[in-house]
Amino acid sequence: MKVRICGRAGVHITAAVATALLLAPVTTASATTGATGGGHRSGGAGVLFAQSDNTAANTVVAYRRAPSGALIRRAVYATGGRGGVLNGSVVDHLASQGSLAYDRAAGLLYAVNAGSDTLTVFAVHGDRLQRTQIIPTGGAFPVSVTFHGNRVWVLNALDGGSIQGFERRGDQLTGVDAWHRELGLDPDATPQFTHTPGQISFTPDGSKLVVTTKAGANSIDVFPLLRDGRPGAPVVTTVPGAVPFGFAFDPEGRLQVTEAGPNAVETFTLHRDGTLSSRGSALTGQMATCWITATNHLLYASNAGSNTLSGYRVGRNGALVPLGTTPTDPGTVDSAASPDGRYLYVQTGGQGIVDAFRIRPDGALTRIGSVTVPGAIGGEGIVVG
Repeated sequence: MKVRICGRAGVHITAAVATALLLAPVTTASATTGATGGGHRSGGAGVLFAQSDNTAANTVVAYRRAPSGALIRRAVYATGGRGGVLNGSVVDHLASQGSLAYDRAAGLLYAVNAGSDTLTVFAVHGDRLQRTQIIPTGGAFPVSVTFHGNRVWVLNALDGGSIQGFERRGDQLTGVDAWHRELGLDPDATPQFTHTPGQISFTPDGSKLVVTTKAGANSIDVFPLLRDGRPGAPVVTTVPGAVPFGFAFDPEGRLQVTEAGPNAVETFTLHRDGTLSSRGSALTGQMATCWITATNHLLYASNAGSNTLSGYRVGRNGALVPLGTTPTDPGTVDSAASPDGRYLYVQTGGQGIVDAFRIRPDGALTRIGSVTVPGAIGGEGIVVG
């Protein structure tokens, strides 16, 4: 296992991240349910799926996306499992990014059930879902899911954290015993919100898995995948005090990571051997910077404690150019962009609302409406197609 330590000056670990969430304003931004996009046409409609993480009965709510960007609710689908709540969480009970994943090529949707330690597989038929499988995740409290080709991996947050891989045949998954790795985090560290792992994702070429550990280890772990699919020993990059939370890859394959310690977005080059080199970071000046979406060369980081989005343009040399902040409804968490890059949809966990924005050519955001997701206060998980 290789370990690389990225030093930083003036960074203070925020045991105050959870406090910032508790103190976040509870005023509601103006919202218009099902608002139209002012006549603007993107040239195509689509779908949006949002997960409620409801602890009584987890659900996925399906919306049709009009060409204007407006959302029209179609149906609510039970996952057959339960949502869960981590200790210390307020507006995102899973404290993670990517609890819902949409494989457009295979026509499948994956949803974690944190309270049941299971993963649900749905077949996607336009804006309709058909549940095909519920399968154990090989660990406690699944919070994030990723796929590449016929392989699916899940991140489990509790009992020290673990990752579990599955092989897909058609619309069915089979867990592979050899595709399991423990993360070795302290299972008793508190609060759970900041000390459990935050996200798992394949690299764009599918050769590696990336996992963030937040304050559990203040590290970004890169697992090389062997020819038989097994994960090799992780290459661990330690980022002291950063609390690495969510991440996304930009078009050049650079890793863009939100850091809840300094409230920043840090850019890394991911090398073939799994090591990471920092290219610099940009402070958001906001509170609880935890989630991020990349679309083309634009980045949008969610600041749950400030109820805002921080926008950035990625320059040719990888430098981040600030585009300003945009207010949302209370508790800005996960987000997703439309495939054509014209619209951004943002979950806000304070009241279970999804805010819709048009992305202007200069990267600025114009709000076009919002919808309330049934039973989704504190929910996380959003995908767009």
